[in-house]
Amino acid sequence: MDRYVDPTEQLVTEIFVRDIKRSTAFYRRLGFELARDDGDFVELNWEGHLLFLDERPDMGPVPDTTQANVRVMVPDVDRYWDLAAEVGARVLAPIADKDYGLRDFAIADPDGFAVRFATRIEDLGRG
Repeated sequence: MDRYVDPTEQLVTEIFVRDIKRSTAFYRRLGFELARDDGDFVELNWEGHLLFLDERPDMGPVPDTTQANVRVMVPDVDRYWDLAAEVGARVLAPIADKDYGLRDFAIADPDGFAVRFATRIEDLGRG
């Protein structure tokens, strides 16, 4: 079967946020690049993969627990763990080597959506 679109556009996560400027700044500090800014709708880019932010200022309160996360694979997860601390992100799962072969951690964005950063343990020379 021929591809309809490039794989980086095939499956895109869109997150509803209360304050687009605050959320855009949060994700950009973590390393996402700004691809498009339409004021109340922003496209961010991570190595060609898109993440959409859609401003919904009337959403209810930030949930205590998350329903989903977006995982970002990086070559040095410990560097992103330090960056998450600098950003002041709320930690959902601290950094650790996991039995599924990844060293990862999860943080919450300003609206409670989870972002997980991970590196394959074997790539760290421990696998």
